[in-house]
Amino acid sequence: MKRLSLKIITLLLACILATLFYVQRPAQPKVVGTWRLVRIESPGPDGKPSEAPDPTGILIYTKDGHAAVQLMYPQTSLQNEFVHDGYEATFGTYDLNEGKHQLIYHIEGSATREKLVGTSETLRYDFPDRRHMIIRPTQPSQHWSVIWERY
Repeated sequence: MKRLSLKIITLLLACILATLFYVQRPAQPKVVGTWRLVRIESPGPDGKPSEAPDPTGILIYTKDGHAAVQLMYPQTSLQNEFVHDGYEATFGTYDLNEGKHQLIYHIEGSATREKLVGTSETLRYDFPDRRHMIIRPTQPSQHWSVIWERY
């Protein structure tokens, strides 16, 4: 009887400790996860929405503060400071300011090499619903936005 009571008490104590550990874990930021590109909204030179086809892409934010993004533009050799031969890719780390809905992306590597490596970009993020995230620049002179959907 004593042995059975000791086993039950041990089991109950283990359950209580497991529950406390689970409850006290810090909440994971909502940006953490793997995201699929839905759409890029960017004005053309005339200020009207761009007619360029959207690329396919993936965005990853890890809970330990790492990030990576890859975009592939369809049937194009689009090139600019971010895109090389229709392909855009960067990786690095990020810091969050959840109160301001801002993240700072510190770029450690890029398909364009020296143009972005070593730079940091402050971005604003919003969640219009449970499955989507919108990322925008914080600079008033930039007017693009990227819509991502959680995988």
